[in-house]
Amino acid sequence: MFRTCSILLCIVALISQAKAESGLASYYGYGNRGRPGELTCAHRTRPMGSRVKVVYGDRSIQCRVTDRGPFIRGRIIDLSTSAARALGMMRAGVVRVSLD
Repeated sequence: MFRTCSILLCIVALISQAKAESGLASYYGYGNRGRPGELTCAHRTRPMGSRVKVVYGDRSIQCRVTDRGPFIRGRIIDLSTSAARALGMMRAGVVRVSLD
C-alpha cells in the first residue's frame, strides 16, 4: 500500500513539474484577439482560453492564451502589448521568463 502511494505521489509531482516552463518571451502588437487592454498571449501547446502565470524578475501577470505561437526557435511565449507593458519588458523586447 505504501509503495503504491509513493509511486502515485511521484507521478503527480512529475506531471505538475512538466507544466512549468522557462525560456524567452517576446511581444506582439498585432491580431487584437482580446478586449482592449486584456492581458493575452500566444503559446504553442497550452489550451486556448487557459490562464498562464508569467514571471519576469519581481513582476508576475496572469494572461489568457488566445493564439498559437511563437514560431521562432527558443521562444516559449508571445505576449500582447498590454501584457508586455504590465511585465515591464517593452524596452528589452525579448526577456527570459518562467511560466506556471
